[in-house]
Amino acid sequence: MASRILIAFAALLVIIDCARAQPTTLRFGQIPSTVHGVTSLYRFIAEKQGFFARENIALDVKQIPGGTGNMVAALDRGEVDVTQTATPYLIEAVLNGSPAVAIAGEVANPVYSLIAKPQIENFADLKGKLIGLSLPIDTISISTRKLLALKGLNPDDYRVKELVGTPVRAACLTSGQCDAVPLGQPDDLIAVKNGYRRLGVSTEAVSAFQFEVIAARRDFAHQHADAMTRFVRALADAFRYIRDPARRDAVAKAIVALTGSSDDIARQTLALYFDPDRGVLPRHAEIDLKGLAQVIAFMGQAGTIKTPLPAPEQFVDLQYLRAAGAQ
Repeated sequence: MASRILIAFAALLVIIDCARAQPTTLRFGQIPSTVHGVTSLYRFIAEKQGFFARENIALDVKQIPGGTGNMVAALDRGEVDVTQTATPYLIEAVLNGSPAVAIAGEVANPVYSLIAKPQIENFADLKGKLIGLSLPIDTISISTRKLLALKGLNPDDYRVKELVGTPVRAACLTSGQCDAVPLGQPDDLIAVKNGYRRLGVSTEAVSAFQFEVIAARRDFAHQHADAMTRFVRALADAFRYIRDPARRDAVAKAIVALTGSSDDIARQTLALYFDPDRGVLPRHAEIDLKGLAQVIAFMGQAGTIKTPLPAPEQFVDLQYLRAAGAQ
């Protein structure tokens, strides 16, 4: 009898080991414009440092045509299992019946530089000029408009062209069509190095909000709770790695490898984020509910959602972060 129990137990261990040896593949939706941007650094680090491998997670990265505004729709259609998305699009989709929910934080409080042609010396010079913004619902557009208002410009003082994605806006600027555009890193730093002018940064007008999150469908996440926890744990370790001062050289090298920028630009990016800490990246993939409430307030002010404004808890499921020790 004892021998049979031992044999059964040994067989169970073999089954468990086999299960662990087979990585869980998650189809990950990526915004095409972020592929070589610093906003993808955490995933690049998680791959290169073996955090996903340690958790037996394999990512099948799928770029979603159309980018930011289509990420949650791809999730709802079952084309991906998890996806990055800007929070306004998640909020809008959920209010319209989507089963999507945020399970981890990505970029928390981004620094977007308003970059202008060299001959534009100040905000007053933007009167009557063309500014390339993202879609009205996007926090990039909202924060840039707030920055312009802070500097004395009303919406009727300038013209707007809607352009989704930092690379697209950068191209509009360098082609001469746009007079100014908001750019993220490293594109803004490269533009300044090439003679363009930084008029201001988004954090002057907006100090804190939850810009992007990782989302999944509620039903899928519940059915794959263990995989979601392991996935989130790998993300958390990637952000911890990026934030570790002792890893500054290694992280700078990773930025160079990911973005193709110079070591100088990579170090300027890290200094912008962490000297002092501007809360651009989460500490360990956590979701800032106060920052999410700020996005909801922005959307209410812009008229993209109606009052009474929903609570941020409606759009998140924190159980996987908590199970991973990251919330």
